[in-house]
Amino acid sequence: MAEAHQAVAFQFTVTPDGIDLRMSHEALRQIYLSGLYSWKKKFIRFKNGIITGVYPASPSSWLIVVVGVMSTMYAKIDPSLGLIAKINRTLDITGYMSNQTQNIVSGVLFGTGLWVALIFSMRYTLKMLLSYHGWMFAEHGKLSTGTKIWMTLVKLFSGRKPMLYSFQTSLPRLPVPSVKNTVNRYLESVHPLMNEEQFKRMEALGKDFATNLGPKLQWYLKLKSWWAANYVSDWWEEYIYLRGRGPIMVNSNYFAMDFLYFTPTSVQAARAGNAIHAILLYRRKLDRQQIQPILLMGSTVPLCSAQWERMFNTSRIPGEETDTIQHIKDSKHIVVYHKGCFYKVWLYYDGRLLKPREIEQQMQWILDDKSKPQPGEEKLAALTAGDRVPWAKARQTYFARGKNKQSLDAIEKAAFFVTLDDTAQGYREEDPVTTMETYAKSLLHGKCYDRWFDKSFTLIVFKNGKMGLNTEHSWADAPIVGHLWENVMFSDCLELGYTEDGHCKGESSSGILMPSRLQWEILEECQEVIERSLAVARPLADDVDFHSFPFDTFGKGLMKKAKTSPDAFVQLALQLAHYRDMGKFCLTYEASMTRLFREGRTETVRSCTTQSCKFVKAMDDPSETLEKKIALFKAAATHHQLLYRLAMTGNGIDRHLFCLYVVSKYLAVESPFLKEVLSEPWRLSTSQTPQQHIDLNKNPGMESSGGGFGPVADDGYGVSYIIVGDNLINFHVSSKYSCPETNSHRFGKNIKRALCDIRDMFGIGKNSTK
Repeated sequence: MAEAHQAVAFQFTVTPDGIDLRMSHEALRQIYLSGLYSWKKKFIRFKNGIITGVYPASPSSWLIVVVGVMSTMYAKIDPSLGLIAKINRTLDITGYMSNQTQNIVSGVLFGTGLWVALIFSMRYTLKMLLSYHGWMFAEHGKLSTGTKIWMTLVKLFSGRKPMLYSFQTSLPRLPVPSVKNTVNRYLESVHPLMNEEQFKRMEALGKDFATNLGPKLQWYLKLKSWWAANYVSDWWEEYIYLRGRGPIMVNSNYFAMDFLYFTPTSVQAARAGNAIHAILLYRRKLDRQQIQPILLMGSTVPLCSAQWERMFNTSRIPGEETDTIQHIKDSKHIVVYHKGCFYKVWLYYDGRLLKPREIEQQMQWILDDKSKPQPGEEKLAALTAGDRVPWAKARQTYFARGKNKQSLDAIEKAAFFVTLDDTAQGYREEDPVTTMETYAKSLLHGKCYDRWFDKSFTLIVFKNGKMGLNTEHSWADAPIVGHLWENVMFSDCLELGYTEDGHCKGESSSGILMPSRLQWEILEECQEVIERSLAVARPLADDVDFHSFPFDTFGKGLMKKAKTSPDAFVQLALQLAHYRDMGKFCLTYEASMTRLFREGRTETVRSCTTQSCKFVKAMDDPSETLEKKIALFKAAATHHQLLYRLAMTGNGIDRHLFCLYVVSKYLAVESPFLKEVLSEPWRLSTSQTPQQHIDLNKNPGMESSGGGFGPVADDGYGVSYIIVGDNLINFHVSSKYSCPETNSHRFGKNIKRALCDIRDMFGIGKNSTK
């Protein structure tokens, strides 16, 4: 009970002489420091709000403008064309100011107005400049004179030292493509997947929609695009993620892995200490907007930063019809799960973040704790792994009051969730296939009750020091989490480091509160609901067939020798592998981003095209010449790059059709065309994990494993890949055991073979299918 006594600021006893008041100076000191920390944080946010609000100008530029105006006034020059005189006459009516004071106030008011006008002019000009996307379609490595001038103007109007959210008001809105263009491009994308009779039928439906119902729905979308910051993102978040009533485990959440070969320490508590501290350092930078906005095109073109806002202190709250995202401004604790018990861990002491060594001490205390789970506690998190409606009802019934509500609030309002896993995971050279598969499955679903799947992310630290993330998908997309994870791994190993015996560096202070157990009163009826959720989650987890493997025969270095985009190279290899695996083509999803626009999220690149199908068929046709195969490959790769660029610049197909479908539902009108389009399954869903930025030349062995996700279709594959340096590609392939047609290991072999066959087609590298 030592921590309870430390938390009390004063005690008193009633005596015959009156009340004996005994103050705890240490507790009062901690209260003072906590308040000081809160006020500092508020001040920093206020200051950053002003700096961001006036960007691309700066607060100091106000003084420059006002002094300039006052100087011209004293030089008997009127820079306002009579406006200052009008302001002066208006002030003269009040009768409270002398002539000199009126002149000063008039000059300051005009200078301030001029400064605000300049800000809006610069911001509008920058928005117009950023609306130009011709640079995306230029040949790689070749910039026209016009593009160079455009880049110079963008940099000129972008101001100096932008903060994370500085560009938000200058980003253009996502444009709404024309209905006819979207329908035509959709028909082009499905042509290779249909026979002539099926295609003629779909073509008739599409043309009828583009002529009749489409323009009416389009009008509402145009109206929304003028009014809302982004005409897609809020509906995408609500209808694709939050309104889903099935489990989010496997179906929605995704994972990120640790380094592939390298583990800096095998001490579980120490790895957790460094990782948690590194995450908190990242959160502090995020709160202070010290994270640099992502810039493309030689640090010129900014991407939207809106998704960073809900990274921490965020939880998905279940509802009967739709879930909601709860985000609070700050949280001073995390919740840790270990062997069936939940612990609350405070993150601050003496008004500062806990040091890595101090967090290690906290984690070790939890690992050494021999207390047993309370009734129903061990498998409680299974509620977040099952269907959403039972979880929503249980939350309202059993967790609405008392200690259950307090403990649930502690989890949902925590900065993030941590699991100290009691298994050892990670790549082992003696058994690479099985170890990577179990590692991936552990991160994706674990035991179905040892990750809190509703938290923005769960940090998982394994017994042997390996770690990873499980991430809820509704609040942000993988590149945002990838940026966090890249920074955490860099800071963990290259900045914080470990002692020779594997512990965190530094010393621990005395007097730090140890973790406290969350208290529960889980009734038998609630335990039955938990078991039913687990009965839904376990078969779903057991059905996932996962195959994660490093492909180290070659990487992007060799792909560049073929003068092809590495992403297009891999995507065409996936098309070839899938055709060999299944004997047919399928609708293929590749995730792209629309963060060139305000509040942009993702768009779909339909990777299975007429051009890619021609290439795939030619590869296994012995009558085709090598020259013809190479020509077909280059045509398919060029077309794929065009589709990717169109998706990034707001001219994709699927988000537009999705929003038209949502409008049709609001208007209660049926569209056979949209209904059919939105019901088509993505039997091959792919995504490229953002490339790592740790310099492998300086830090060999720190290759990232990337991350992955579950299969989107019951009879399909999910494929995630990360192109790591010049000689490595990590793949994560998922499918379902229950589908007799799919097999992740078989598909993985086909991917390796397809990559090597394309390499051999160009005659670069050795003939190998390693």
